[in-house]
Amino acid sequence: MDRGSELETLARYLDAYRDAAWWKLEGLDEDQARRSPVPSGTSLLSVLKHLGYVERWWFQAVMAQEQPEFPWSEDDSDADSRLGPDDTIASVTAFYDAECERSREILAAHPDLEEAFAFGDHEISGRELCIHMVEETARHLGHMDILREELDGATGGFPPGAAPWQR
Repeated sequence: MDRGSELETLARYLDAYRDAAWWKLEGLDEDQARRSPVPSGTSLLSVLKHLGYVERWWFQAVMAQEQPEFPWSEDDSDADSRLGPDDTIASVTAFYDAECERSREILAAHPDLEEAFAFGDHEISGRELCIHMVEETARHLGHMDILREELDGATGGFPPGAAPWQR
């Protein structure tokens, strides 16, 4: 069975984790999506918003070397995780979907996993960036799984049949 190239495999895993993060909000109302059972105030919706900015940072700012806008500053490094009054399930999922689509476009334009990208005083290869994004998204998906379980008892890493090895 041909499972694709290394790049296709990394992209398939990243997309599976992206879809699972979006799935964690399925069936919830606005109050449930914003509810936080932890002292930090982290909610399912705030994690998804943060993940959108993670996509923007690694693919647009690092891989594409663009200068996109971010809500954080030196004085407020957590602004990307904070929900505003206008943040809704629809607006945050649309933001996340748009950031993921832009990431896919940038990755398609940089298919050489050996290509190096400036990252502060260092360089990061396309391979390292993709692996980091799989790790980052999966780690936050774990947070989302715990938050959802605390909220209504629902568990599961992926929608039925949507694990990356099933795609």
